[in-house]
Amino acid sequence: MRPAPAVWSPLEYACHVRDVFVVFADRATLMLTEDGPRFADWDQDAAAIAGRYWEQDPHRVAEELAEQGSHLSAVFAAVPPQSWARTGLRSNGSSFTVDSLGRYLLHDVVHHVADVSG
Repeated sequence: MRPAPAVWSPLEYACHVRDVFVVFADRATLMLTEDGPRFADWDQDAAAIAGRYWEQDPHRVAEELAEQGSHLSAVFAAVPPQSWARTGLRSNGSSFTVDSLGRYLLHDVVHHVADVSG
């Protein structure tokens, strides 16, 4: 259940974080394998609607969240020391390094834990 009409439910937040894990793992991998990649657009609200987050099975989402979190963790754990400064660009021109992408990711996830916790 949504706590308010414009606020996602815990299930919708879990789906979003699962998908954030996928997007950030893909972006980090691109940065580690290509020189200065430009990331594809990702509209989180459109992803929620297209993925019908509110209809997904909570047990399956929990499994996928753990799987994608483990994969993302492995991607960042394998970054060689000399590669943390590699760069990538969002479609709006915002530049990230592998390091700043990881920090942004952590900020986003902590923010969503607070959203769900109230």
